[in-house]
Amino acid sequence: MENQHIIVRVATPGDAHYAKTITDEMESSAKARGTGIAKRSPEYVQLKMEEGKAVIATTDSGEWVGFCYIEAWGHGKFVANSGLIVNPAFRGHGVAKSIKQRIFELSREKYPESKIFGLTTGLAVMKINSELGYEPVTYSELTDDEEFWKGCRSCINFDILTAKNRKNCLCTAMLYDPEQKQKDEEERIAREKAEAAATADGQEALKPQVMVAANGNIQQQKRQRAFKDNFKLFERWLRYKRYVLLKGGNAGAAGNNRKKFFLFNLF
Repeated sequence: MENQHIIVRVATPGDAHYAKTITDEMESSAKARGTGIAKRSPEYVQLKMEEGKAVIATTDSGEWVGFCYIEAWGHGKFVANSGLIVNPAFRGHGVAKSIKQRIFELSREKYPESKIFGLTTGLAVMKINSELGYEPVTYSELTDDEEFWKGCRSCINFDILTAKNRKNCLCTAMLYDPEQKQKDEEERIAREKAEAAATADGQEALKPQVMVAANGNIQQQKRQRAFKDNFKLFERWLRYKRYVLLKGGNAGAAGNNRKKFFLFNLF
C-alpha cells in the first residue's frame, strides 16, 4: 500500500465492476470470523451504488479498498450502515474508520430524523461507533421490521438469537438517536449556563439532582452514559456474554448480580 492515496467517497453506478469482489470478500471475512452476515448478491450491492446509498474506498490507481452501504427499515424510522468490509491488504490503516465516518454522514444527509443502528461482534467497530455517538442498547430498542431480522438467518448464530426470543445474541446492538442527541445537547447547554450563573453569584456549582425512590433505589435526574470511559469493562462483559451464550451455561444468581452491577456502572 506504499505511496498509494486512498479515496473515500459516495459510490456511483460506475463502481458496479467492484460488486463481485466486494460480496466475495464479505463472505470470506464472515467465515474467517466465525460469524455470519446477511448474504448480499453483487446485484444488490450494485443497486445500492445506483441509489447513492453506499460508500466506497479505492486507491488513486483504481484498486478496491473498502465498502459500506445504507439500508432503511421500518418505513425509514431506522437506518443501518451495513456490510462494512475492507480489503485485507489495506486493514490496520484506519480505512474502516474513514468509511464509517462517511457512511454515517451520508445517512444523516439522507435520513436526518432516522435512528441509525448496527449489530456487530467486532470491538474495533464498536469503538468507531462510540466515537460517532452510538451507544449500546438492548435489542428491543432496534427496529421491529421483520425484513431486517430475516437477514440474520444466514448467520451461524441464528439459533442463539431465536432461542433468546430475539432479545439477545453475540452481536452488540448500538444506536444513534438524533432526537435524544438533540435533547442531551440542550440539557448540556442549559446545565452549563446554570453552573456559570451560580458561579458568578458566588454559589457552589449546581450538581445533578439525586432522588431516592420508595424502594430505596437511587435515581439521578439525568444519568450520562459513560460507554467510552468504560470500554475495557464493556470488553470483559462481551467475553462473559459470549461464554454464557456459546456454552449454553446458566449464569445463576451470581451471574445475574454481576450483570446488574455491570449495567448499572456502565450506563
